[in-house]
Amino acid sequence: MLTTLHELMRPPAGMAFDFSQPAGEPALAPPDGVSWRVFANPVSLFVGGVAAVLLELSEPSVRSGVWDHSNFQRDPGLRLRRTGFAAMMTVYGPRSATEQLIARVVRMHGHVEGTTPDGTAYRANDPRLLDWVQATATFGFSEAYHRYVRPFSAAEKDAAFAEAQPAARLYGAAGAPRSRAEWEALLAATAPRLQGSPILLEFIRIMSEAAILPAPMRWLQRLLMRAAVEMTPEPVRSLPQLRGRGLRRGEATLVRMLARAAALLPLQDSPPAQAARRLAARGTVK
Repeated sequence: MLTTLHELMRPPAGMAFDFSQPAGEPALAPPDGVSWRVFANPVSLFVGGVAAVLLELSEPSVRSGVWDHSNFQRDPGLRLRRTGFAAMMTVYGPRSATEQLIARVVRMHGHVEGTTPDGTAYRANDPRLLDWVQATATFGFSEAYHRYVRPFSAAEKDAAFAEAQPAARLYGAAGAPRSRAEWEALLAATAPRLQGSPILLEFIRIMSEAAILPAPMRWLQRLLMRAAVEMTPEPVRSLPQLRGRGLRRGEATLVRMLARAAALLPLQDSPPAQAARRLAARGTVK
């Protein structure tokens, strides 16, 4: 079961990448940092990624950009794997290849623009929107690890945001939070713009029913979706589309058991294991 979740960490078809090369080349994130631990756990990655998207889809301009200009509705599994691969690259990938990947994404985002249903113009490379997307991703992944794998200290929570800065700057999110306090300030400033939408319910339905995990494991998929709703901060968690969709009695304990068990599984040939071999070539990782 958990081995199947580990498969979600691998690059999707057509995007195969050897994280073990070139020998010795550093990543954007430090190998002894918080991010290398967070992104090695498939349970917290799934939960945190969903929570981040719930926050993103609650911001009207980001919602329109994501929903109107991606293949998520047609193939959520592929979109999930592509997004996961980009995240893995920002943490484990060799710096040169990661910079090239981000540059391609920035160029693609340059063509994404439109108007929200209320007529507000948006563009994907708007620094304000980029800051929100980067911030929600860092919060989602680190908070899921904190809640379901191992509690973080205040310093570790800050480190998660600090370690995301190199990638954020490359994406154009120069104002992305550098600490947990800055995240909370951004959330408070953005809260008046956050709103519910039928798209939130559609996202939950798609992610609960799509063939992301094998059919016998679809119960786990739905459980992790509820875990994501449970950790989504206010005011989003109280939106009508999310109200009552969090964890049920006893389920938080089950999610923690699964996440902690996943942390004990051998990484085998996953991106973090390959990256560790790459850096070990020059003695960066013992």
